[in-house]
Amino acid sequence: MKWFLILWAGPVALLGSWYWLSYYDMSFGFYMLTRETHDLVFQVYGNILGLPPESLPPLVARAIAVDSLIVFAILAFRKRKRIAAWWRGRQSVARASAESLSSAP
Repeated sequence: MKWFLILWAGPVALLGSWYWLSYYDMSFGFYMLTRETHDLVFQVYGNILGLPPESLPPLVARAIAVDSLIVFAILAFRKRKRIAAWWRGRQSVARASAESLSSAP
């Protein structure tokens, strides 16, 4: 499971860091992090997909969000017993505090 998370989070972090660094033109001397490269990459992908380049970042963000929901759903499914025990414990504490307040004078 650890490798599953690493193989998911690694590319997401790499893409996100490249996007933000190149969007704000923080190149640190690397051509790949310049705004010119940023615009060129989205222009190429826009031409390949037949979409305007400015519509691609929201599509990528939506894809990352859906992928993240799937990953977290898999994690929740694998830890469902622990989550259910935590939820039952939380509910019993909430009931106990509600009962003590309802019997107050």
